[in-house]
Amino acid sequence: MKKRDVLLTALLLVVVSFSLIGAGQGEKAAAGPLDRSKHFITVATGPTSGLYYPIGGAFASLLKNRLGYQTSAQATGASAENLTLILEKRAEIAIAMSDVVAQAYDAFAAYEGKKPATELRALMNLYPNIVQLVTTERTGIKKFTDLKGKRVGVGAPNSGVEVNARMMYEAHGMSYADSKVDYLNYGEAIGQLKNNLVDAVFVTSGVPNATIMELGTTHQIVIVPIEGEPLEKLMAKYPFFVKETIPADAYNTKGDVNTTAVNNILVLHKDMDSDVVYDITKGIFENLGDIHAAHSTARENISLKNAKNGVGIPFHEGAERYYREMGL
Repeated sequence: MKKRDVLLTALLLVVVSFSLIGAGQGEKAAAGPLDRSKHFITVATGPTSGLYYPIGGAFASLLKNRLGYQTSAQATGASAENLTLILEKRAEIAIAMSDVVAQAYDAFAAYEGKKPATELRALMNLYPNIVQLVTTERTGIKKFTDLKGKRVGVGAPNSGVEVNARMMYEAHGMSYADSKVDYLNYGEAIGQLKNNLVDAVFVTSGVPNATIMELGTTHQIVIVPIEGEPLEKLMAKYPFFVKETIPADAYNTKGDVNTTAVNNILVLHKDMDSDVVYDITKGIFENLGDIHAAHSTARENISLKNAKNGVGIPFHEGAERYYREMGL
């Protein structure tokens, strides 16, 4: 090839390269900014009697009213159902307890023998979910082993509450066979407790819980402690549990009560659009007042500083991008 032809070929390649770059930039410019109105975000929450519902509703409202996404808040059976909705892509964002998420992600405990749910990703930490074993003075139940032979509401099957209840029995060297268990969500179970149809109820939620507070208007509430060696065994086997205390003024009990807690987190699917997740994460933290207004528990716990605490699965790349920008 002549020298002139070589130069012409090289020049042609340069021109083509710049044309392709220009075309790419033109396409990017044509795409424009994120059109939030084209994205529908379903937020999976929990039973209407618990904290997941108002707090999840606050997230849906923020995304709609502040950012312009199309949204809905869906009442559900909470953690386990919410993970199913995310994995089946029937919801975009969901609240779930970190212990249930960890079990699903690594396929152990309640998810033993199932396919690991490695598609799950975290958006942010929310607030601690406190294990509250509720009874009344009528029952005479004062310690966990008093549940033997008693009628106990353990939560809806495979819900976060019910998964926790199983672990509490295990930590105390007991099983459901030691009690007469009733698979009711805690709103229904508290109603049964009022009518003396059950003797104790597991409630895993923020404190104070409105359903328990309502029980206190007609009954003297007793919160059964989870402490000592059983609690140490529980935390050794399941590190996502931490020590927690329920203050006496939460439910007008006779004193503070030792118990345990796991964090609630926001989860989504790894396939969710990264730019959308970044935009949502940024929008949430720029409008946190909307979330704080939903409940005192949100106000006391949900913050950028706590956003990555107690989350045992990978974060979505869109959320990570925002956290890196903020120095987390």
